[in-house]
Amino acid sequence: MAIQVAKALGARVVTTVGGPEKVARARELGADVAIDHRAEDFTEHGPYDVILDVVGGDYLERNVRSLAADGRLVVIGLQNGPEGRLDLAEIVFKRASVHGTTLRTRSKEDKAEIVAQVQENVWPMIEGGTVKPLVDRTVPMADAAEGHRLMEAGGHLGKILLVNDESA
Repeated sequence: MAIQVAKALGARVVTTVGGPEKVARARELGADVAIDHRAEDFTEHGPYDVILDVVGGDYLERNVRSLAADGRLVVIGLQNGPEGRLDLAEIVFKRASVHGTTLRTRSKEDKAEIVAQVQENVWPMIEGGTVKPLVDRTVPMADAAEGHRLMEAGGHLGKILLVNDESA
């Protein structure tokens, strides 16, 4: 959804994905450039004004190196772990900033404010069809272990939803 929201807001979107199928899907969703990180180095397409990082870990150094002057790196996930190398000179000379955020540790009040902002700014895009939820498949709750296996395998294109309806 980040691709769709960014495009709706007028951004040029460059994204990294794993595999040619996901490259094609990212382009269908509106990505201007979709890079298969298994075959190509995303740093060659920079510099970037904003990087939204769901990977963390060893991507930190490459992400910072790829930032434009006054660029912002926002870390929202730690799939490759919580630690990475940070060159402070790179941050200083670029006047760059690194932000980390999560919903898990926020107060109920903070979460309520985020929901209100999403309702005001994103929900109209969903209602208007500009942004569409991406559902790869639904899995009955009784098969939750299978849903987790599918997610860990990484071949899905969108969310895997656990549903109570046995007809899923």
